[in-house]
Amino acid sequence: MELSFHGWMVPAVLALLCILFYKFILRIFFGLIIVPQDKIGLVTKKFVLVGKQELPEGRIIATNGEAGFQAQTLAPGVYFGKWIWQYSIDFQSFTVIPTGKIGLLLAKDGIELETGRILARKVDCDSFQDAEAFLKNGGRKGRQTAIIAPGSYRINTLLFEIELTDMTQIPDNAVGIITTMEGSPLEEGQIAGKIINDHNKFQDVDTFLNNGGYKGLQEQVILAGSYFLNPWFTKVEMVKMTEIPIGHVGVIISYVGEEGKDLSGVDFKHGNIVEKGHKGVWAEPIGPGKYPINPYIMKVELVPTTNLVLNWAYERSESHQLDKNLSTITVRSKDGFPFNLDVSQIIHIPTYEAPKVIARFGNMINLVSQVLEPTIGNYFRNSAQDSDVIAFLGTRKERQQSAKDHISSVLEQYNVNAVDTLIGAIVPPESLMKTLTDRKLAEEQKITYETEMLAQETRQALEKETAVADMQKEIVKADQGVVIAERIADASVKKATGDANSVRLQANAEGDRLKLLATGEAEKTRLLAKAEAEKIELLAKADAEQISLTGNAEAERILAIGKSNAESYKLSVEAMGGNNFTQLKIMENIASQNVRIMPEVLIGGGGDLANGGISGLLGLQLLEQVQKKNVETVSATEEKTDNNS
Repeated sequence: MELSFHGWMVPAVLALLCILFYKFILRIFFGLIIVPQDKIGLVTKKFVLVGKQELPEGRIIATNGEAGFQAQTLAPGVYFGKWIWQYSIDFQSFTVIPTGKIGLLLAKDGIELETGRILARKVDCDSFQDAEAFLKNGGRKGRQTAIIAPGSYRINTLLFEIELTDMTQIPDNAVGIITTMEGSPLEEGQIAGKIINDHNKFQDVDTFLNNGGYKGLQEQVILAGSYFLNPWFTKVEMVKMTEIPIGHVGVIISYVGEEGKDLSGVDFKHGNIVEKGHKGVWAEPIGPGKYPINPYIMKVELVPTTNLVLNWAYERSESHQLDKNLSTITVRSKDGFPFNLDVSQIIHIPTYEAPKVIARFGNMINLVSQVLEPTIGNYFRNSAQDSDVIAFLGTRKERQQSAKDHISSVLEQYNVNAVDTLIGAIVPPESLMKTLTDRKLAEEQKITYETEMLAQETRQALEKETAVADMQKEIVKADQGVVIAERIADASVKKATGDANSVRLQANAEGDRLKLLATGEAEKTRLLAKAEAEKIELLAKADAEQISLTGNAEAERILAIGKSNAESYKLSVEAMGGNNFTQLKIMENIASQNVRIMPEVLIGGGGDLANGGISGLLGLQLLEQVQKKNVETVSATEEKTDNNS
């Protein structure tokens, strides 16, 4: 019994041990490796039984079965033959590139980089997931031009180091200036690389390099957006877009491009004006708007195309600030007096002339300092020396027109239109002003004295005339008295006449009014009487008609009732007999008239005489009264019927 127990116990224990340690057993005896779904297996081969044992010189990753780190990784799944004594397997998570990031790769093994290059070119290796293909297809050591975009990858980290970096973001209204670290050297005389096509805004580094891209600053820029740019290859600097405001144009000065043909003509000797895309001042300016211009290879000079005001005055400057260095002009007159002069000059530069102005002067500030300031200052200084201060002040309008004509002719030579020249405040010297003031005061005082003398003479003449006028006053008063009396008498006569006419007219009017009132009252009375008579007549006719109709109706009703009662009595007599019908009607009348049958005092005998003679007499008397009452009722009814008829 004990032998049988031990016989099956040993296999059971062995089976249990196999179940518990199956992984260890499979690993030892079958070389089983199970790679989880989210892992890859990095393989290290410890030795080689048959074949080449050592790696080639300078290599650290095996591609042909040599001992060492293996290029080929194990994808998720089940593998046999990976004996524990020959292979070491390390599980590693997938390489995950988050959204908004890119992966930069550094290869630890491969062919040495070419001399002068800092980045290894891209090879076909399934986004660096096939390390064996990378090495066999000529992949090189070091930093790679290719990057890996956001996602999950099975990268052999024994061969590649991965560095995460942010995507390149260019915000709105900004421009990305690109400088490349790899490429062909710039051509002689150029400061930036020419535009290369088909490299997807520097995101495809290998296409850029294969198409002859240059190292250094690039002419091409990138606009707002997100880019997969390799920071080992490109350096990005962000600048604002160039804005041309309303009322201005932008003249472009390009520092790159081919040497173009000068379009300014033989008469223009001050600059190189060329077509768009060439080196020099472009003949066609750009209008208001925003432009993605690389400020390192192009310069944009703003030129106002509206009327521009420049002030030669202390502490007075326009918003454009082109006249901030201008000041009041100090001149000296012919008679040696210095005085200050404020001047405003209005100019206009046509759009088509803007490139010539910039080609000649470089910018607007130079135009003001080199042409406008000396031209206007010298003109007024020369003009003041030909006249004394008083004469200059007196001929201000003429001198302003003369200045406009002269300055217009000068500025026309510089492709600038002079719109107007305006003379502002003129401040003569204080000593001269005091002298002029004193002289003016003396002249005014003399005029005052002469005026007072004339006033006295006029006063004397006035008094003389006043005396004569006073004597004439009484004469005029008497004459006027006579005229007034005559006028009063005429007025009285006319007033009396008017009053009489007024009374007569009022009397006539009152008589006519009373006559009309009497006539109207009589007519009213007649009409009212006639209407009342017609009313009474109509009412009488209506009452008579009503009485007639009512009488006829009542007679017909009584006749009908009589006929009905007679027919009823006849039928009742025939049915009941005359005596019985008479007794019935007597009882109905007694009941309806409340006739007392029994007297209030009943006189009777005692004993058996209660139904004797007295009772009979009383019954007869009662019957007579009832019959009499019926006769009266019938008579009254017949009389009423006759009246109604």
